[in-house]
Amino acid sequence: MTTEQRVERNLFDEVMVPCYSPMAEIPVRGSGARVWDQHDREYIDFAGGIAVSCLGHCHPIMVNALKDQADKLWHLSNVLTNEPALRLAKKLTELCFADKVFFANSGAEANEAALKLARRYAVDKFSAEKDQIIAFHQGFHGRTFFTVTVGGQEAYSDGFGPKPQAVTHIPYNDLSALAEIMSERTCAVMMEPLQGEGGLVSPSVEFVQGVRELCDKHQALLIFDEVQTGNGRTGDFYAYQGLGVTPDILTTAKSLGGGFPIGAMLTTTALAEHLKVGTHGSTYGGNPLACAVAEAVINEVSKPDVLAGVKEREQWFREGLTAINAKYPIFAEIRGKGLLLGASLTEEWQGRARDILVQAGKEGLMMLVAGTSVVRFTPSLVIEKADVDEGMARLERAIATLYNAE
Repeated sequence: MTTEQRVERNLFDEVMVPCYSPMAEIPVRGSGARVWDQHDREYIDFAGGIAVSCLGHCHPIMVNALKDQADKLWHLSNVLTNEPALRLAKKLTELCFADKVFFANSGAEANEAALKLARRYAVDKFSAEKDQIIAFHQGFHGRTFFTVTVGGQEAYSDGFGPKPQAVTHIPYNDLSALAEIMSERTCAVMMEPLQGEGGLVSPSVEFVQGVRELCDKHQALLIFDEVQTGNGRTGDFYAYQGLGVTPDILTTAKSLGGGFPIGAMLTTTALAEHLKVGTHGSTYGGNPLACAVAEAVINEVSKPDVLAGVKEREQWFREGLTAINAKYPIFAEIRGKGLLLGASLTEEWQGRARDILVQAGKEGLMMLVAGTSVVRFTPSLVIEKADVDEGMARLERAIATLYNAE
């Protein structure tokens, strides 16, 4: 043992702010879709760091990009630009509708930039009274005070004093509710093209198209939060591309860096012009290390065979979950798209998603929940079939233990 202090789980309680409650195990290394803890116990990773580790752990493409850039340049202020940031921005604009990119460090920061742009555009083009932002119940857009207020879950935003004003929430997938509330005062509608934290809820195509039409009618901007759905997660590079609707502003993060912190807001030239010099910024946004890794990730994920592979892997998961449910009928529905999937629990199992997560951990499987009654899966986009099969076997053992204890 070295002279370094031994690190154990109880050290978290000693030195960390208690806004998290991590599990007892401490992972120390990973490869592909497998992770090992301090005691060299192996886990199959169906969580992917909450839809972040899109190429799994320590993918050579990412490792090589980071090591190569580490020998060149680590940081510059935005008084200067850098080559990795420019190359990444160019690649992102080639892959979607956008002309311009703003780099940040997280999904929340990307969404903060999007909301500020929407408000500034409305002030510049119309008036300060055009300030209403409409979002949806059970949405999630980050943890800054502005984004957590726009997110439609009061449990996350209550208790911090007066909230940012002119934010309205309505039910997701309810076009009539949106039509009733929208007016010339509306400056933007912000939505996830597939709700993640809210329970893996997919919108109807008619709803998404109707939202676009109402935004056009009232001269409001449509913001798509693709922090979780972007970068190949649904089988399209961005989820909007499978819905036949183009937003005005798009945000992305999570799997953009494959595990290295980075976020981005993408928009058109006409809108971008409203964030003039000095109106917004980020010390670390566009960091050369982050952009070099993200460029390597995007070059890989955007390949047609990788995107096609996401849809193939979706079927592996659906088949595996259906087979488990045939033996232990606790799932009411398999929701989601691509490798952003959730299994909602039956009425008898409501509120027990975390029980399944904890028992799965005991069987050597890392997974997620979305609320109290949906178990969630966001694995590597290139996870191998053998890893999926082994993960499903471990999940089945976990569910069998809980089911037979009833």
